[in-house]
This record gives sequence, structure tokens and C-alpha cells, in this order.
Amino acid sequence: MARSFDDLVAEAGTAPVEGWDFSWLDGRATEERPSWGYQRLMAGRLAGASAALDIQTGGGEVLSGVGAFPPTMVATESWPPNIIRATRLLHGRGVVVVADPDEPPLPFADEAFDLVTSRHPATVWWTEIARVLRPGGTYFAQHVGPASAFEVSEYFLGPQPEARDLRHPDREGADARAAGLEVVDLRLERLRMEFFDVGAVVYFLRKVIWIVPGFTVDRYRDRLRELHRQIETEGPFVAHSTRFLIEARKPNA
Repeated sequence: MARSFDDLVAEAGTAPVEGWDFSWLDGRATEERPSWGYQRLMAGRLAGASAALDIQTGGGEVLSGVGAFPPTMVATESWPPNIIRATRLLHGRGVVVVADPDEPPLPFADEAFDLVTSRHPATVWWTEIARVLRPGGTYFAQHVGPASAFEVSEYFLGPQPEARDLRHPDREGADARAAGLEVVDLRLERLRMEFFDVGAVVYFLRKVIWIVPGFTVDRYRDRLRELHRQIETEGPFVAHSTRFLIEARKPNA
């Protein structure tokens, strides 16, 4: 028997959203993964590093899945619930989690790390990344690309043409070069997303807060009710995420 709109929305509106674990959506939404396998590639680079920094680590879920850390391993995070979660997950493995507001400067000395990583950073301060990298060091990351999940954003906000080119890999690559880094790899993929009920959309928007800034169930209840009817009659709501892999190296002195 199909669940009611009110039931689905109430459940999703009270589900905990701390950390970066999306298992609550199992069976309710799907998203293709990039072909390159970021966590696996990151693990290989960490295994060969002597000192590494993971920026905006979230709840530490991605970093904790790595098999071996370098002798010095540090992670930063700004959101207090995530700091607590990441500390619980990573401290037992010798990772120092540092509370950082995600604004320059990074709280580390010049040339402190030979590897800096990040998965889906909200902001990227290239000059700071270049500063804390040692000569010959590498920034290796997976970023959210342009117009990611825009079908969701524009369903609630209307057309957003001015935002469609933000986070473009060409622009990010140019910013990395302007900070003195050499871009050695840059790959972009567009990936299918499906939401099987309106509760999945509510949970997603509560967790990924930049998709519809200021989202609340009360504010968008009428639009959510329309989406519920659409999914019931037409099937899953389809959107597309974009991801790009970037590897940038600091030249040897």
C-alpha cells in the first residue's frame, strides 16, 4: 500500500542528517558513481604519503574507509556535529581532527603536507592549498561539478541560468594554475540520480543544504505535494549530478 504524503514528509523531516552517510536513502533513491573510484585512488596516494591533510572531511566517513594512513594524518571540518562524528570515527586510528571555519587561512604552517585531499569541498581556497603543500606535493580531490542536481534545484527555485556554470572544472583548473599548481588530471562525468518518493527528496535537501538554500518542508509544502503526485503517477523523479576528479601538483622548488 502506497504511503501518504504526510507520512513520508514527516518521517524524512525528522531523520538525523549529521555526517555524510546517505544510507537512509537505500531503496528510496539512487545515484550513479563516477567511474574512477575516488576513495580507492585516494587510498593509494595516502599509502605513499608522509604527511597528509583531508579538507572538509564531513563526518570522516570517506577517510575512515581508507586502509592505511601516513605517519601524520590530519582532517579539517567546520560543522560541529560532523566534527564530533569525525573525531569518534578517526581518532582511534591516529587521525587528528581540527575544527576549521573553511575560510583562509588553513591552521597549518607553510609546506606542512605532501598530500592534500578533499571529497566534495563546499569551498576551495587554492592559494591556501598551494601554501601548505610541500614542493612536489599533490592536491587530489573529487569536486561537485557544474549544474549538479539542477533538476531538483530548479523544480523548487525556478530557472537558475546564472548558476549553471559555477564549479566548472575548466574554471577550477584555471584557479589552481593561478595559485601556482600544475594540473595533471581533470575529468568530468554526469551521473543519473533517481528519487522514488518525496521523502527521499526532503531528506536529500535537508542534508545537502546548498541545493535549495533555506529549504524547509513548511516553506515548500505545496511544491512537495505536487512532486508526490508526480512520482506516484509518472515514476521516479530523475536528476543528474556532476563530479570531476582533479589532481594538481606543486612544482619542485
